[in-house]
Amino acid sequence: MTFVQLIECRTSRFDEMNRLMDTWVEQTKGKRTATHDLLGRDRSDASHIIEIVEFPSYEDAMRNSNLPETDKIFQEMVALCDEMPTFTDLEVVRDEQLYADNARRFFQQVATSGELPPLNDVLAENYHDHDPANDQDTLGLDNMRREIEMWRGAFDFAFTVEDQMSQGDRVCTRWSWRGTHRGDFLGIPATGRQVSMTGATIFRCGEDAKIVEGWWQYDRLGLMAQLGVLDSLEL
Repeated sequence: MTFVQLIECRTSRFDEMNRLMDTWVEQTKGKRTATHDLLGRDRSDASHIIEIVEFPSYEDAMRNSNLPETDKIFQEMVALCDEMPTFTDLEVVRDEQLYADNARRFFQQVATSGELPPLNDVLAENYHDHDPANDQDTLGLDNMRREIEMWRGAFDFAFTVEDQMSQGDRVCTRWSWRGTHRGDFLGIPATGRQVSMTGATIFRCGEDAKIVEGWWQYDRLGLMAQLGVLDSLEL
């Protein structure tokens, strides 16, 4: 879960504080675990400074704090402040950009070569999947993994995210899919054919930013035609 730390202080030496942040970035290059760092100044009180630092998790934040360079920079920061800085630790419970990032990670992970990742960093244990091509909804992370493994056993494939929109707790992704038919798919023996299709998926995300529900729409009939299943039906 994403973790954010707010550092507030008062200083009349903002330019020096700003340069100090540049020093920290340079000295911790390749070591720091922070993914985003923002320094802001209160428009109504120029001495009020807020630094916002984002980490992938609380544990990553602690590893960053334990860097000797971080401790040194903090001591220099205190010396520039008119009073002791205050820290606020925040667990992020809603972030539309994070939801979109997790959706992208899902499409990347299911198409990765080798062993399928656990997916428990992007999908909730109680994940609920709606796929009109299936007689019943897929319930739970383990069952969703089995569904994905069925596709991975039949095709070497990759997704391309064409468009993505986020609103509230929903992320809509328009994607294209290309693959090679390498194994049995719904009783259809491997053909070696290159196939493709397009579709869209809406994901609903929970408070921990993991995906809890998904709705799929894609051209499965077109895929079956490419595999030759409809050839015998042609007049």
